[in-house]
Amino acid sequence: MRVVILGCGRVGSGLAEKLAAEGHQVTVIEQDREAFRRLSPDFPGVQVVGLGIDEDVLRRAGIEQADAFVAAAPDDNMNIMAAQVAKEIFGVPRVIARVFDPQRQEIYQSLGLETISSTALAVEFMYKALLTRGRG
Repeated sequence: MRVVILGCGRVGSGLAEKLAAEGHQVTVIEQDREAFRRLSPDFPGVQVVGLGIDEDVLRRAGIEQADAFVAAAPDDNMNIMAAQVAKEIFGVPRVIARVFDPQRQEIYQSLGLETISSTALAVEFMYKALLTRGRG
């Protein structure tokens, strides 16, 4: 699978490493060149410096051949805009955007975007851990 990931923070770099280790073709887009240090020295994927909503940057990243696009930048607005561009302009079959604000997640999902709220996931996991610890 060909995957383009926007953002090389902990989530983006971790996902890129995991996918690459499984043999997928991975390209990571990041504005801050220094963020690529999070990738291992032997990372086999492509690194593209640029703004993830810029169509030329997305083309350099191979968006036109991508099977999937993941927006994992630390900014909800950037992630949603990039996801919309990937889906609507380039027709990427699978597009996922990370959002921090659970209220925004509902709005974006109503627009047909697949989103994951790390905040909502953390709340749910902590809630379950809190209520199930020590119960047998």
